[in-house]
Amino acid sequence: MKSKLYFTAIMFLGMMGVSNAQAQNPECMTNLSIFSEHAKVKNYEAAYEPWKMVYETCPQLNNAIYVYGERILKDKIDKAADADKTKFANDLMGLYDNKLKHFASKTSLGETEVDKALVMYDNKMADDAKMYSMLSDAYTKDKDNFKSPKALYIYFSSLVDLHKAGSKDLQEVFDVYDEVTEKIESENEQLTGKIAKLLPKEEAGTLTSKEKSRLKAYNSYSGAYGKIAGSIDSKLGPLADCSNLIPLYEKSFEEKKGDVVWVKRAVGLMFNKECTDDPLFQKLFEAQLALDPSADAYVYGGTLKMKNGDSSGALADFDKALSLETNNEKKSKIAYKVAVINKRKGSKSTARKYAQKAIDANPSNGRAYLLIANLYATSANSCGTSAFEKRAIYWKAADMARKAGRVDPSLSGSSSQAATSYSSKAPSKEMIFSSGMAGKTVTFNCWVGGSVKVPSL
Repeated sequence: MKSKLYFTAIMFLGMMGVSNAQAQNPECMTNLSIFSEHAKVKNYEAAYEPWKMVYETCPQLNNAIYVYGERILKDKIDKAADADKTKFANDLMGLYDNKLKHFASKTSLGETEVDKALVMYDNKMADDAKMYSMLSDAYTKDKDNFKSPKALYIYFSSLVDLHKAGSKDLQEVFDVYDEVTEKIESENEQLTGKIAKLLPKEEAGTLTSKEKSRLKAYNSYSGAYGKIAGSIDSKLGPLADCSNLIPLYEKSFEEKKGDVVWVKRAVGLMFNKECTDDPLFQKLFEAQLALDPSADAYVYGGTLKMKNGDSSGALADFDKALSLETNNEKKSKIAYKVAVINKRKGSKSTARKYAQKAIDANPSNGRAYLLIANLYATSANSCGTSAFEKRAIYWKAADMARKAGRVDPSLSGSSSQAATSYSSKAPSKEMIFSSGMAGKTVTFNCWVGGSVKVPSL
C-alpha cells in the first residue's frame, strides 16, 4: 500500500512540479499524495494531519501544499469553536506568508497582504483603523496585484467609518475614493476587453470548453466589480454632495492648484456630481488647462460654454476633445461624458450621437447603451400617434438596456433592472392581440428613427 502511495505521489509531483530536494523525503511525498486526494473530494478533516506533516517538514516540496492548505484551514476556521478560530486564522495568515516565501512565482506581495487582511476581517480580528492600515499598506506597496473587489470595498469603507468617527479628514476620503474607483474601472476594462473577444464566438456557438470557463469567470468578476462600485458610491453618499465638495476644494485650491493629479480628480468629481454651476468649477478647469491641456479639458470647457448658452462653441470643444484623444477607451469615456452633458440639456438626438460614438470607440462601454436606452424610454410620449406605437418604443429601450449588461457584466444589475422596467411598459400580450399587430413592424418617425418588430403571439 505504501509503495502504491509513493508511486502516486511521484506521478502527482510530476504533474504539479517539484521545487527541490525535499522530494527525496518519502514520508513527505506519501503524505502529499494522501492529503491531496482527500482535499480533491473536500474531505478536509482527513486531509488535515497529512497536510500538516508535509507543510511543517517539507514546506518547499510543492505548491499544492498552499493551494490545498488554504482550503483545509478555511474549513477548520468554519468548523472551529470561537476559541479556536483565531488559532486557525493565524495559521492561515502564516500559510500566505510562507507561500510568498517559498513560491513567490505563484503569488505576489499585494495578493498576500490582501488575503491576510481579509482573514482578519472575516474573523473580526481587527477594527477599522487596523483594516485601513493593512489595506492601505498593501495598496501602496503593490497596487497592480490588489485586485480583490471585497478588499477594495473594505479599504474604502473602513476609511469612511474612520472619518465619521473624526479620525480621518474628508480630503483623504476623496483621495482614496478616486484611487479605488479608478482601480475598479481599470480592472473592469481589462475584463470587458476579454469578454468582447469571446462574445462573437459565444453567439456563433463556437466557444471551446476552456473559453466557456474563462467567459464565465470574466462575467462573474466583472459583475463583482459592478456591485462593489455601487456599494462604494453608496458608502460615499452625501459626503460627495456639492455642499461638501466645494468648500473642501476651495480651501485647498491655492495649495494644490499646481498638482495635476489633484486638479484633474477635483474637476472630474465636481463634473460627475453636477457641481458645475459653481465658479470653482471654472477655476479648476482653467488650472487643468494650464497644467494638462488634454482632451478632458476640452470636455469641461465645452460644459461651461453649454451652460453659458454657446451650444455651437460647446460642440466644437467636444469634437476637439475627441479628435485629440487617440486611445479608444479614453475616447469612449469622453464621448460618453459629452452624451451625458447633452442629455442633461435635453438634447436627446445629440446625446445619442455621442453615446454611439462612445460605443464605436469601445463596444464594451455598457454605460453608453444604458444612456441610449433611457433616452428612448423617456421619448415614449413623443414617438407615435397611438398608445400602442408610443409604448412600442419600450421594446427598443429594453433591448438597448440588455446589451449594456451583455458587453459589461459590471452593469448587469442596473441593466437587468432597466430592461425589466422598460419591458413592463411595452404593449402587453392583450394589447398585441387586440391591435392585430403581432409580428408586424412599428416604425418610429420621431428623432429615434428606426423600427421594432412586434413579438408574435
